[in-house]
Amino acid sequence: MIIGCPTEIKNQEYRVGVTPAAATEAVLRGHTVLIQTGAGMGAGFSDTDYTDAGASILDTAEQIFAQAEMVVKVKEPQPVERAMLREGQILFTYLHLAPDEAQTKDLLASGVTAIAYETVTDRDGGLPLLAPMSEVAGKLAPQVGSWALQKANGGLGTLMGGVPGVLPANVVVIGGGNVGVHAARVAAGMGADVTVLDMSLPRMRYLDDAFSSEFKTCYASKAATAELIATADMVVGAVLIPGAAAPKLISRAQLSTMKPGAVLVDVAIDQGGCFETSKATTHDDPIYEVDGIVHYCVANMPGAVARTSTIALGNATMPFMMALANKGWKQACADDVHLLNGLNTHKGHLTYAAVGVALGMDVIDPTEALKM
Repeated sequence: MIIGCPTEIKNQEYRVGVTPAAATEAVLRGHTVLIQTGAGMGAGFSDTDYTDAGASILDTAEQIFAQAEMVVKVKEPQPVERAMLREGQILFTYLHLAPDEAQTKDLLASGVTAIAYETVTDRDGGLPLLAPMSEVAGKLAPQVGSWALQKANGGLGTLMGGVPGVLPANVVVIGGGNVGVHAARVAAGMGADVTVLDMSLPRMRYLDDAFSSEFKTCYASKAATAELIATADMVVGAVLIPGAAAPKLISRAQLSTMKPGAVLVDVAIDQGGCFETSKATTHDDPIYEVDGIVHYCVANMPGAVARTSTIALGNATMPFMMALANKGWKQACADDVHLLNGLNTHKGHLTYAAVGVALGMDVIDPTEALKM
């Protein structure tokens, strides 16, 4: 199979979809790997690293999309990239379609077979291709939130860990999954007073058993959430419903109950955000203020630490990429229901139910796509 990897063009997105290690694996198995020149530079990989791995370097994205049977990326294809997709081609990347009707319609119009990292599952019910970036984003959230808390950025001017005689920042993390746990542990490590909200009692029992010395837990009722955010210096939104639009957990009306200069960090912004006032921002212009509350809503947070993120993502995606290349998408998905769960579009049909619900579109069962 011809595997193509273009340079990412989203604002300050420095990750790359195929690492030299993945290119080596593919070439050893008889596949052709095409890399756009400079694609790996932001993550610290030179064109020479790829040619040493047996890949070929092409000058433009147009060449990559024209020749590749499977396009492997990191972020969702931008409009100019979507115009180059075609029926019979596999697209393997993050998509986050639920809040993005324009992208969904473009993918359907192209006829491309699009497999989304974020909806591939595993036997434990996890999301193995989302997990590494959730871990990165979770660890970044308190870092960027503490920066936003600085007075020069519109924040309260609160130091996360305080100093002797001055209380530390009060941090509330909504969601006790991968993002939430990593955010809570880093915030606690910075010296903050941290509470994690979740609605799963078994999950909270686990968190208490594993991390009670680092942070507290609380059941995420509306009343408890409202009470805790009123005293919070920082709130991290870390709630995910796989493939679906994120639930809105804090309304605009509730902002008036918060401390002026408090910070909201919305890690769920790729799925539409979990605060009513969230809107996607970029690393160039990451924060904005609504009713006195600072919002940090960068949609590709892990891109800020591109080398770590690229290697972590590549470790997770490589086995699936190789299965698709070795077997073709139909056989690979027929053999692995967890990979089939990643199928979002095929030949103009939407195949992921949660996206259909979010956008009001018709959906076919992915097993039907296998028969086409």
